Amino acid sequence: MVSASPAQAASTPPFAVDFPQDAPSTVFSSTFGAARSGGRSHQGNDLMAPKLTHVYAAAAGVVIVIDTHGSAGRYIEIQHQAGWSTRYMHLNNDDPGTDNGQADWSMTLVPGLDVGSRVEAGQHIGYVGDSGNAEWTGSHTHFELAHEGREVDPYPILKDAYERAMELRAAMAHWGMRYGDAKLS
Repeated sequence: MVSASPAQAASTPPFAVDFPQDAPSTVFSSTFGAARSGGRSHQGNDLMAPKLTHVYAAAAGVVIVIDTHGSAGRYIEIQHQAGWSTRYMHLNNDDPGTDNGQADWSMTLVPGLDVGSRVEAGQHIGYVGDSGNAEWTGSHTHFELAHEGREVDPYPILKDAYERAMELRAAMAHWGMRYGDAKLS
């Protein structure tokens, strides 16, 4: 058996990752490390989708942050096992049909979700938006994956999770089931 190098081990979580949005409604590409204003680099992938598209927990864990920050806008962070975490930024802050930035948090996160809440993989946690510095870039979720607080390129893991979600959707359509009816064990 060949073991992974420390660099490889630190780039792949020891658990399956579910695609964190409605897959057919989402467009994304590999943008980790791309240049951003102010000398920053992009520390995640932008999952472009219509405003209020559902956002899901990528893996089981505990909500450790719900906050608003200038560039991130409204966001949530979930702590997973073995030092891994995921962050979901630019969540919705607009009332339906507006771009007013004044929505109640019930339009950002699923009601009842609080710091300390336990979530399961694939659980609905929030809604796509354009809060923070995403106001003029189009609605999306900036998705970050981190290990021990250090961002890791999520693209290969997101691509795999996206392909699995689309395969499941196609299989369910073949059997006449709606995607939301699936109960995976």
